[in-house]
Amino acid sequence: MIHLDTHEFRHLSNEQLTVEAPSVGDWAIAADDSPYRFMTGYAYPVPNDYSLLNLRTGALQPVLTASEQGLTLAPTGQYLLGFDGKDWFTLSVPDAKKTNLTANLGVNFFNENYDMPSMPNAYGLAGWSTDGRFVLLRDRYDIWKIALDGSCAENLTKIGRQQGLRFTIVQPRSAEDRTKERGIDLTQPLLLAAVNLSTYDTGFYRLKPGGTPQLLLMGARAYGTPLKARHADVYLLTVQTFSEYPDYYVTTPDFHELKRVTDINPQVKDYNWGRAELVSYCSADGDKLSAILIKPENFDPRKKYPLIVYIYERLSENLHQFRIPDVTRGQVINPTFYASNGYLVLMPDITYKVGAPGPSALKCVLPAVQAVVDKGFVDENAIGINGQSWGGYQIAYMITQTHRFKAAVAGAPVSNMFSAYDGIRWGTGLPRQFQYERSQSRIGATPWEAPLRFVENSPIFAADRVQTPLLMIHNDQDDAVPWYQGIEYYLALRRLGKEVYLLNYNGQPHNLTNKNAARDFSVRMFQFFEHHLKGQPAPRWMEKGVPYTEREHEREATKKLYSQP
Repeated sequence: MIHLDTHEFRHLSNEQLTVEAPSVGDWAIAADDSPYRFMTGYAYPVPNDYSLLNLRTGALQPVLTASEQGLTLAPTGQYLLGFDGKDWFTLSVPDAKKTNLTANLGVNFFNENYDMPSMPNAYGLAGWSTDGRFVLLRDRYDIWKIALDGSCAENLTKIGRQQGLRFTIVQPRSAEDRTKERGIDLTQPLLLAAVNLSTYDTGFYRLKPGGTPQLLLMGARAYGTPLKARHADVYLLTVQTFSEYPDYYVTTPDFHELKRVTDINPQVKDYNWGRAELVSYCSADGDKLSAILIKPENFDPRKKYPLIVYIYERLSENLHQFRIPDVTRGQVINPTFYASNGYLVLMPDITYKVGAPGPSALKCVLPAVQAVVDKGFVDENAIGINGQSWGGYQIAYMITQTHRFKAAVAGAPVSNMFSAYDGIRWGTGLPRQFQYERSQSRIGATPWEAPLRFVENSPIFAADRVQTPLLMIHNDQDDAVPWYQGIEYYLALRRLGKEVYLLNYNGQPHNLTNKNAARDFSVRMFQFFEHHLKGQPAPRWMEKGVPYTEREHEREATKKLYSQP
């Protein structure tokens, strides 16, 4: 740093300290993770010691020790804002006096759906008041105005929790103004975006100072963030549904009328596209959940349809997402393409219990499938399932526990949690231990602390129970899941005489980046499902495999097949 008044030069950061440059004042936040770097690989995240750094003298004043959450310097430079996994707090500058801002407000400010064995994240910081006195914080539904010194707090949006609406503040700005930092003027009306957390309808409300939010627009679609014209009181925004491309619309600040100004994807109307709806169900543990059900555009409730389930974690919030029928990744089904070809597609939400990720998936996915089967239009002998990475693991596990699925496609699945625990995420170089102890894999312990959890949740130890035909893809340059996980499961299933296929696209990472490879696997996956769910003849590669010397010829034949209308 160079002080322009004294021309003094000061070196702030070093091998130990990471310094965040402030926008105002003589104090900065310094983070030191050096005492905890040895925990890299199993800590999530790696803790830091935080200090206030005096930019004039270089002196450090410790404020937090071994913290897993960061600190933010308020725009005025008078307070540090932090979150401890449960509540928000401030530390005054420079004396570091701590004030809890949210403990007595009667609602939770941490993510109540967080189900990993680590500290939950906050719902979020919504902004700062322009006068520097208040911070705006979000609970699950509403936005709160809270004094930085803790002297007062007010629920600005009031009706969010009552009506099941999640509010966020929208500041429509011209493209030129978006790069300029500025606070939120609470003396002026605010534009709010709203999402109904039961139906996923979206819209906009207007909030006047001291009032309650007034509805402007709400509907069963996804509205984009408005962009304001620089020299006119006109907004530009996108509107989309599963079957409506996110075209641009213009409107005035009252949102009384939206005028469509683009038609970017007119060919949608020429195809059997599909329609998306929300399905409600309960998990086997009694959790109320939702799933997206996509039907062909020419759906006939009197017919029986094959069903493909796509899984990851929670997916229902994507209800109104438009999906182009492409093969960007290749390993996962494209719901538009499958609906167009006469399939139902189901995308259920999954919640988890720490220590039981596999059983948790089973307890959510099977009831979701049954909820759709009960409607009477599913062919129960033609239900398939697909997922990639974490979704691939859950499929590899579930087919050891149920015969509900007549075909399964799993991308890059973990099959043995013991060997995967000490594997490496080659993309980052990090050991994978943290995933099992603190993160997505949700075991919540080490193998020596809870070995049975690793056994019970590993598909390979129950491979003899598998009856579902399985197609796997696991590439030899996978940068997230070691590809020997696919090899372990494949060799076990082959040894047991199961119907299993393993595809490896040489040199490809976790998610296919080569377009030809993505197209190739998309075609093979479609052929696999067509054979097992619709009774189509098995392609040659399923019956005889692909010899190395014929591999390129096989790929060219598949490309030709894909290019046909």
